[in-house]
Amino acid sequence: MSKVCQITGKKAMIGNNVSHSKHRTKRSFDVNLFNKKFFYVEEDCWITLRISAAGLRIINKLGLDATLKQAVAAGHVDWKDIKVIGE
Repeated sequence: MSKVCQITGKKAMIGNNVSHSKHRTKRSFDVNLFNKKFFYVEEDCWITLRISAAGLRIINKLGLDATLKQAVAAGHVDWKDIKVIGE
């Protein structure tokens, strides 16, 4: 599974480790991702999303249905990629 948030579309970035002598080596900045279960009231089922902490804050602010519609419209997630639990 790729390291991409299904709500915000955030993904890992590439940067440099910079030592005291200014020697630079490549590194990656990973996203704070975790798997979270939500009860989707409109469909009366549980779904699992791979989201970042920022995505969780957006869901808490706007609601699950509105956030999912925005994420699908932006192309971050497709309806078939959302895992439904209990089907």
